[in-house]
Amino acid sequence: MGSERRGGGQAAAAGGGRGRAMADYRIRPYRDEDYEAVREVFATGMNEYVPALCLHVLRQPWVLLVLGCVFCLLLASSRSLLLPVLALTLLLALGRQLLGCAWSTYIERCLGDDLRDIRAAYMESPGARFWVAEADERVVGTVGVRPAGGEELALKRMAVRKDYRGRGIAAALGRTALAFARQQRGCRAVVLNTMMLQHEARALYERLGFHRHRHYLLPTAYGRLANCTVTTYRYDLP
Repeated sequence: MGSERRGGGQAAAAGGGRGRAMADYRIRPYRDEDYEAVREVFATGMNEYVPALCLHVLRQPWVLLVLGCVFCLLLASSRSLLLPVLALTLLLALGRQLLGCAWSTYIERCLGDDLRDIRAAYMESPGARFWVAEADERVVGTVGVRPAGGEELALKRMAVRKDYRGRGIAAALGRTALAFARQQRGCRAVVLNTMMLQHEARALYERLGFHRHRHYLLPTAYGRLANCTVTTYRYDLP
């Protein structure tokens, strides 16, 4: 599939009436010189979820219960407001650091999986392909598809640089992946996984025609403690 050029005109800003100019961009197949940029786009985009992850964990009932008990015990024992406030501040900072480390480990695992050798994982495997969106002479977005078993392809590594979002690039990447899937003999559906933090991504997938297929708790100790849920989306091909 060749490169696709889009751009020009105006795009409505999400949630408002103001328009903003769309930068010219093109979607093309991955090349080896894109390697570092692709990994950087993915890692940077995933790192943006750390604050939302911390807030999600902080809202869990058992976390609120622990923090409340610590505060009350310290307040009762010290009869001073300063000590429990300082202790909670320290606990929150420590929790933020631990969650950041856990999330960084997850990102590193992804970088060491299919993104370690992108060409071998996507460009040299039957039924797999990887694309980048290029604008202002740089890689600003990525997406890939790989066989998911049976008659399905998995959409993977959808990401767009923050300063290029809201310009239709992610939707164009998704349509490119779906068009490729339609060309694959025997392919019945495209599937993908999203975490509970990825609200904008979920809205995009639903606009593209994906529907929620199943919902499950991440089967790890961290997943259970933080109540991390995963939703599988499915796009059935005609």
